[in-house]
Amino acid sequence: MSSLRFRMVEEAINRKPLAAQTPEGRPSEYFGTKVFNRAAMRRYLHKKTYEAMLDTMDNGTPLSREIAAEVASGMKQWAMDQGATHYTHWFQPLTGGTAEKHDAFLEHDGVGGMLEEFSGKLLIQQEPDASSFPNGGIRNTFEARGYSAWDATSPAFIVDTTLCIPTIFIAYTGEALDYKLPLLRSISAVGQAAVDVCHYFDPDVKRVTTYLGWEQEYFLVDEGLWAARPDLVLTGRTLMGHESAKNQQLEDHYFGAIPDRVIEFMKDLERESLKLGIPVKTRHNEVAPNQFELAPIYEEMNLANDHNQLLLILMEKVARRHSFRVLLHEKPFKGINGSGKHNNWSLGTDTGVNLLSPGKTPQANLQFVTFIANIIAAVYRHNGALKASVSTATNAHRLGANEAPPAIISVFLGKQVSAALDKIAESQSEDAIIFDSKTGFKMQGIPSIPELLMDNTDRNRTSPFAFTGNRFEFRAVGSLTNCASAMITLNAAVAEQLTIFKGRVDNRIANGYSVEKAIFEEVKRLVNECRPILFDGNGYSDEWKEEAERRGLDCETSVPLILDRMLSDSTREMFSSTGVLNGVELKARTDVSWDMYTKKIQIEARVMGDLALNQIVPIASKYEAMLLDKVYKMSQLNLDASQDIALIKEISTLTTDIQRMVNEMIEARKVANRITEERAKAIAYHDTVADYLEDIRNCIDRLEMVIDDQMWTLPKYRELLFLR
Repeated sequence: MSSLRFRMVEEAINRKPLAAQTPEGRPSEYFGTKVFNRAAMRRYLHKKTYEAMLDTMDNGTPLSREIAAEVASGMKQWAMDQGATHYTHWFQPLTGGTAEKHDAFLEHDGVGGMLEEFSGKLLIQQEPDASSFPNGGIRNTFEARGYSAWDATSPAFIVDTTLCIPTIFIAYTGEALDYKLPLLRSISAVGQAAVDVCHYFDPDVKRVTTYLGWEQEYFLVDEGLWAARPDLVLTGRTLMGHESAKNQQLEDHYFGAIPDRVIEFMKDLERESLKLGIPVKTRHNEVAPNQFELAPIYEEMNLANDHNQLLLILMEKVARRHSFRVLLHEKPFKGINGSGKHNNWSLGTDTGVNLLSPGKTPQANLQFVTFIANIIAAVYRHNGALKASVSTATNAHRLGANEAPPAIISVFLGKQVSAALDKIAESQSEDAIIFDSKTGFKMQGIPSIPELLMDNTDRNRTSPFAFTGNRFEFRAVGSLTNCASAMITLNAAVAEQLTIFKGRVDNRIANGYSVEKAIFEEVKRLVNECRPILFDGNGYSDEWKEEAERRGLDCETSVPLILDRMLSDSTREMFSSTGVLNGVELKARTDVSWDMYTKKIQIEARVMGDLALNQIVPIASKYEAMLLDKVYKMSQLNLDASQDIALIKEISTLTTDIQRMVNEMIEARKVANRITEERAKAIAYHDTVADYLEDIRNCIDRLEMVIDDQMWTLPKYRELLFLR
């Protein structure tokens, strides 16, 4: 095995950059060529059918089966003209990834031959096995039937020779088994609630769109070195490995020159992405060695989420073409920064107004502070649920590790917005607020907030939910996580809060308040009520953890216990009242989250035990035997062997500890595996199994530093992080 390591190191050193495939034309010319977008629809659909599709995409109007059949015919012809031979319903089950079953465009012609056909029925619906995906007990093995149903608002696309049709995934009994359907429900809920509030300011607003801009962080590792690390292959992270003498301490990687092999990979990835309509824009080195980031232009949330899921597939595919493996785990390496997926979230009206941008007029600024205050209130009321939406066995390694947001949800606003809200909170309307027919609303002592807020406050990178000028950045989302997990909860929380707000404002108006004063009084109440969630300081400090607990914020760090927040009465009511998730769906996906946590730790424990007992201990024992032989021979010559004897004792102690802890960990797993209830099993794995992983690792990492480098079988951090 040691020879394998050095062979892979040699191959990695000798690899040459693979030149990216030269694109035909400029990016703007091949953008979306593999997408059945509006331009393609205009060419391949009859005018009436095309207009019906636009109405569905823009307004959510249902399509008739007749229209769907015509769309299917045009879509099939477009796909065949692009070289497609198969089609698939592309959906997002609760695995966190995507799923697809490919069928050919083939039907019997009735006379012994075949026809290439694709009907409206096949476009609208397929029947995958719902019991084979995580479902939280909604489907049993003997109840296999589930359905994937076409999402007409997200365009179909072609990967290789397959037409991919974005779909939702539901049980035979109608419950959501995926991320897309609840996301669509949450987008609709927050959009309608926002429209209702917007009507206080502009009756012409008909639609509010939710926007998402994600930032995808990832690591690249030479595929040979990756293959020589079973822990990377099976778990996505290094379960052992001593820190490299040089890692990120010189701060010389961030925004540095992109390595030659990597830049060719990025060129290929961008070309593939642009063809599929993913508007990738930014690429750069991230903080840690061999860590990088890619970010697109902001899009409508449903489409943006589809694009992120598609990108993750593309990254894996293109990386292998360049002899890389992409690591999407939130913490693949100890001692250096992990990877997140910052979700930039905003709301915009069909009249062209970003509801999170300050305006030029007092009325516009009243609208701005109204939405800011309601978002803050939503985050405050549901900070536990929001934390649960990003809490996984993998993201737990990153959150709270002084490199990412802490495992406490707080909101950062910056000085200008904070000052405006403080003024509102402390004001008495008689002396601070002016209402009249000319100005509508004016705050004394606060200059007009500019249209483009160039905040003079340094962005707080320790904040999990930060206002960044015209959007909120949810920074706690993990790199491996489906964006929808966090966005479903955020959208539902804001939708519920806006609905409550409108009810309270309407009640004040009914009691004789002017519209402006009713809004102002409610905003003032919200700001005062939600002050505990506002924090502009260092989220990494121990002082903040103590302060957050005093404020009543959710400070739990155990993932299984954090997931309890998804089943609290307030969370159930939030999802139920907004129509995003019913009680059965919410309980089921929480059970899935507990089950996934258990299985992640279970796999890591099994891999750790295997590597420790079958590779590390034998290597250590072999080296120990060599030292014993050396000590014996030195004693024959009356030479001082005290240093070698001390080393032998250290190796012996470490290997004994490793063997003991592995056996204890196995027994702890056996006990936990006998638990049938998902929550209790997840808690048992967290409390009795997970800690062994770190303790065993510490012993192995110490062995790595004393055992002959020529004998060590696993590629080391200096090789994994710096050979590119």
